[in-house]
Amino acid sequence: MAVKVTAYSTLVLRILALMLLVASAVYMVCNTYKLAGDKTTWKDVKTYRFVFAAAVIGAVYLLIQLPFAFYYARNGKRMIRHPCLPQFDFYADKLISYILATAVGAGFAASIELKEVVDSVVALLSLIVIALGSRINLGFDIDQFHSKVDKFLDRGIIATVLLTLGFACMAVISVLSSLNRPHERKYFG
Repeated sequence: MAVKVTAYSTLVLRILALMLLVASAVYMVCNTYKLAGDKTTWKDVKTYRFVFAAAVIGAVYLLIQLPFAFYYARNGKRMIRHPCLPQFDFYADKLISYILATAVGAGFAASIELKEVVDSVVALLSLIVIALGSRINLGFDIDQFHSKVDKFLDRGIIATVLLTLGFACMAVISVLSSLNRPHERKYFG
């Protein structure tokens, strides 16, 4: 019975993680803004490319694992019965979890830091415009720039939040996959 519960829990978490990682990747791809004829996309921020890549890597891994997890949940035994496969699942789940965790940290750090930089730049530009008055033309409205960049970074944070939830699912899956490993107690030979 405990094996069935673990198998079904793993299956549900893999499906949920897959949906969250796909949503994160899609949300990141849709993250663009246009100002004064120039288009800025998520590809222009290297960290957002890493967040996207981590989401795609995690989603591909979960797509590969899903049929095996479904079979294991349905039949109570593995599709391929080799003693090293539980070990592979354990270490692969750990690796994917670590990739997602680093992308989460990078995504939040970059978004929050860029928000602070943009706020500082907008404040400085506002002071310059006030000081010089009508003698300066930036080619764009400062408030519009601040609003669009702020929304762009907020969408980056939302994509990272989705990635965080996917990472949380993968972390739990990693713990559950440790329960399926063969437990040999040979500590001293």
